[in-house]
Amino acid sequence: QVQLEESGGGWVQPGGSLRLSCVASGFSLEYYAIGWFRQSPGKQREEVACISSASITTTYADSVKGRFTISRDNNENTAYLHMNNLNPEDTATYYCAADPSRNYCSADYSDYWGQGTQVTVSS
Repeated sequence: QVQLEESGGGWVQPGGSLRLSCVASGFSLEYYAIGWFRQSPGKQREEVACISSASITTTYADSVKGRFTISRDNNENTAYLHMNNLNPEDTATYYCAADPSRNYCSADYSDYWGQGTQVTVSS
């Protein structure tokens, strides 16, 4: 079965950290760019970070630059999102998506999506 599965979400206090994982099964992540997206109620989906298939290029939303780091391990068929210094505005459901372009991430053209993992930042 072809799927992406996120994990690692949860509740954390402001200033805390989490690491999200995105594991692929049924296909090889090495041929895809991986994007992390987030959405919270009443807000538009936001692309948080993107990493190219060979990890040469990474991009970040301005809202997370300097706090989040995207990475991947193609041998493990897994991508990660390391999130530091979290604040309440980071509260959302986080999704990973696989884009066949290899170098760019687009919600509209991603082939596979995970089911999402909830991140809640509050005191």
